[in-house]
Amino acid sequence: MSGIRGNRCTLVIRRIILWVLLTNIILVMYCLKSPTPVKTSTSQEDTCPAKLLKRNMTMPTRSTKSQSAECSPTVNIMFMKTHKTASSTILNILFRFGEKHKLKFAFPDGRNDFFYPSPFLCSQVKDYRPGDCFNIVCNHMRFDHQEVAKLLPPDAAYITILRDPVELFESSFHYYHRAVPLTWGINGENKLAEFLNRPQTFYSPNAFNSFYLKNLLFFDFGFDNNLEADDPRVMRNIHNLSKHFHLVLIAEYFEESLILLKETFCWTMEDIMYFKFNARKSSSVSRLTPELRAKALQWNGADWRLYQHFNATFWARVDAFGRERMKQEVKELRRRNAEMKAICIEDGCAVEAQKIQDRHFLPWQPVGESSILGYNMKKNIDPKFMTLCKKMLTPEIQYLSDLGVSLWLTKLWGWLKDSVLTV
Repeated sequence: MSGIRGNRCTLVIRRIILWVLLTNIILVMYCLKSPTPVKTSTSQEDTCPAKLLKRNMTMPTRSTKSQSAECSPTVNIMFMKTHKTASSTILNILFRFGEKHKLKFAFPDGRNDFFYPSPFLCSQVKDYRPGDCFNIVCNHMRFDHQEVAKLLPPDAAYITILRDPVELFESSFHYYHRAVPLTWGINGENKLAEFLNRPQTFYSPNAFNSFYLKNLLFFDFGFDNNLEADDPRVMRNIHNLSKHFHLVLIAEYFEESLILLKETFCWTMEDIMYFKFNARKSSSVSRLTPELRAKALQWNGADWRLYQHFNATFWARVDAFGRERMKQEVKELRRRNAEMKAICIEDGCAVEAQKIQDRHFLPWQPVGESSILGYNMKKNIDPKFMTLCKKMLTPEIQYLSDLGVSLWLTKLWGWLKDSVLTV
């Protein structure tokens, strides 16, 4: 028996050593691949000359009761892709719209994000040269408006999406806690509850990847995620964001958000049809008690103030659009989505990763498990729907590859994650 135990102990130690070694190799490679920053001052030479790109007829404005028949689709767009907010579903919509209109994307190089969590720099864009112009910027980044603005015409529309901070925190904790070393010491089955009961025990502002577990939205927007909710800088930052973003979507009202996007951007219903990406199997979702929800809100107080502010502006937009009109538009969008599900998706629903037959539709999974659902495409689809079905079902990583983006670092990390670190 002692020999068996000794062998098991040796095996565990070897796995830990291998894990640490490979993880550090990947981190070093990420650091070495980080681009050399270009100058950060804004000048005529390093700002996008708007005349080189397709332009909007007018700046995006608040929705009106009747959309003008003469309006032109908005094609110059900055989507601030936040974490765990249904943003990958929005990304699929933007990829399809950009391909349809032959728009120019600003893409990262070697990976699927702009060297997150480092603050965004123009030099992180593949083959960027000062003065380059783009139609769409949409990959994960840590937001810096001054840098982003250099890439886009001055009439570009800025949009983003937020989610209830409690739900976002639960999702982020599930997805990232294995990548935050300070959480490795949490014992028990309900690690989320243990964290919320003693957060300072498992959190340090400067610890590796700690930003994933406190005010993640605030961090994504480039702010200090360790500010307390009553710090005056929190509301100053929120009001500053209000000056930059034309439309802020709300994940809990996703369909209503897409209708507002369609109206504001003069898009069509076909442009906003979607299948939900990165949904989790129900068994992986932690059910929070009212007490734990209150603790999660307090822990993510800055995000809560951010969410409250833009949730209020969102419903003001809905009221201007018309509640009854919104109800009818949402009904139509649901009808269109149901039609596409019947046409494209085997059995009409998402399945666990192990049941996905084509790796092209296999979603990215968190470290250590396979909890994210994906889709199987029907075998005998009407040829006129084949291309659309494939695009609507393709996850972010594969779609970026289809668009010609080099993802060698992302794929290397994916191999390590799935081959070595997944239980």
